[in-house]
Amino acid sequence: MPGVRVIRAEISAGKATNSPPLGPALQQLGLDPSKVIEDINKATKKYSGHTVKIKIIVDLDTLKYDIITELPSTTDLLLKAVGVESPSGDPAKNKIGNISLEKIIEIALFKKKELNAKSLKAAVKTILGSARSIGLTVEGKDPKIVIKEIEQGLYDDLLRKYEDKWISE
Repeated sequence: MPGVRVIRAEISAGKATNSPPLGPALQQLGLDPSKVIEDINKATKKYSGHTVKIKIIVDLDTLKYDIITELPSTTDLLLKAVGVESPSGDPAKNKIGNISLEKIIEIALFKKKELNAKSLKAAVKTILGSARSIGLTVEGKDPKIVIKEIEQGLYDDLLRKYEDKWISE
């Protein structure tokens, strides 16, 4: 019966190193840490500037491995978009930044495969909820207000510009 081991880690995309915990864990399984780290960095390079979770699934009999990369969290994407390190401790009173609705739409498109949204409009409203929970305003307004405006159709023209990307991705 083949043995499989899974190594989980959170890394800075494209910047994994041989230092603990990855290097020693890979070496302990009989893998060449430098080669695996190189593969991890190639797989995560497109998310550069973000923290990503990875899983390395190792077949202990053949020492073959697969690297599975999760997308950066919505919170991480929102914080990076406004240049802030951490969410607000009191998002109702302490706002940490402002973001454009277009950037919210881009994040919704980026996170499409992880969101349970049937439409771009629904995905955008999900991201707006996350923005509100960490203390961001959108277009200078509380995201809850922007959600109501989306439901009223105020941003339909803007959303239509991105609808093709939602459908094709």
